[in-house]
Amino acid sequence: MWAIYALLAAVFAALTSILARIGIEGVNSNLATAIRTVVVLFMAWGIVLITGVWREVPNIGQRSWIFLTLSGLATGASWLFFFLALQRGDVSRVVPIDKFSVVITMVLAFAILGEPFSAKTIIGGLLITAGTIVLIL
Repeated sequence: MWAIYALLAAVFAALTSILARIGIEGVNSNLATAIRTVVVLFMAWGIVLITGVWREVPNIGQRSWIFLTLSGLATGASWLFFFLALQRGDVSRVVPIDKFSVVITMVLAFAILGEPFSAKTIIGGLLITAGTIVLIL
């Protein structure tokens, strides 16, 4: 089931880029990011309220709060730079560079999380890197 969710995430990420490129015309990229963030905020909290998981907030530990906050800051920075790049570049060139985060994530997962790597993950990462280079040149 996780693969279906991952595929849906990819589809919606693709739509995000296309819809953002259309919507950002004539709008400051920081303002566009703020608008997008408010929509995501309402959507996420709506789901939390509807499903009742808001009751779990007091159970979240300090370490989780710290890392979820840092993750949120990283997300915000990513979105700000993504919209700035999207406003100034072609979607077909901006998105492959943005998606190079897959390779960076793999390297960080190996280095920081100690996740195992194999010949398959190394070859896949190298192919993604090569594909990114081909698409942006």
